[in-house]
Amino acid sequence: MFALGRVSAVVKCVMAIITLVATQGCGTLPNGHGWGQDVTFLPGWERVRDAAVGAAKAPDVWLPTAAALALQINDWDEEVSEWAVKSTPLFGDREDADDASGYLRTASQVAYVTTAFLTPSGDDDEKWAENKARGFAVGLSAIGATYGMTEATKSIVDRTRPDGSDDRSFFSGHASNSAVTCKMAGRNIEYLAMPAWGKTAFKVGFSALSFTAGWARVEAAKHYPSDVLVGMAVGNFLGAFFNDAFLGIDPKDPKGVTIQPTEGGLMLGFNGTF
Repeated sequence: MFALGRVSAVVKCVMAIITLVATQGCGTLPNGHGWGQDVTFLPGWERVRDAAVGAAKAPDVWLPTAAALALQINDWDEEVSEWAVKSTPLFGDREDADDASGYLRTASQVAYVTTAFLTPSGDDDEKWAENKARGFAVGLSAIGATYGMTEATKSIVDRTRPDGSDDRSFFSGHASNSAVTCKMAGRNIEYLAMPAWGKTAFKVGFSALSFTAGWARVEAAKHYPSDVLVGMAVGNFLGAFFNDAFLGIDPKDPKGVTIQPTEGGLMLGFNGTF
């Protein structure tokens, strides 16, 4: 059973580890600039296009979308929801699941803010503050865009929640907010001074945090699984898109799935580092 009282302890432990292994926000990125220094809100069509395509090709965007579509077969969405609410395998009961979703969403936000502060933004105090402000402006824009898209979609779709409380089920705001902040936290981890295995471990942990925040809403009977999966896809897309389009830091290597025609059909491939 999930223990709500342990959430804050876990968050503090994770952030303490980041602090121990990372720089304290000083120094510069490999290109000699500080995090946030190259922010632009007029990046040009080519960069916007590349950021959108790269974000859409990422597995954490298209896989949840595909899973949400698959759940529409034979009422699987409703059946999984009923099972989760009845058995509450992770959180024990609906009330604990509802409380946990809020704590976990907050933990996702803490992860983003903490990792953003720890990124190297230069040694000059004045420049450091300016760079941080510019970088946070991009992050807050991503969060704002996610909130706006979530609210607009809820108003248009009018899907009734599993518990029948209102018609704002699609898609999950907890899932989209946790996903966008965890996605950006994972990007921030790339700029910290820690070994590759540590970066991978934190990014996997952030993804798990995002998923768990959304799943808590399913066990609380506030959302169907597809609501959570679509919310995750939207948050992950916007987090990656805003980071790549406006932060001004070129990604080390594009990650995603490629589909190429061959003589005998199609070839599916994946490019990226692990």
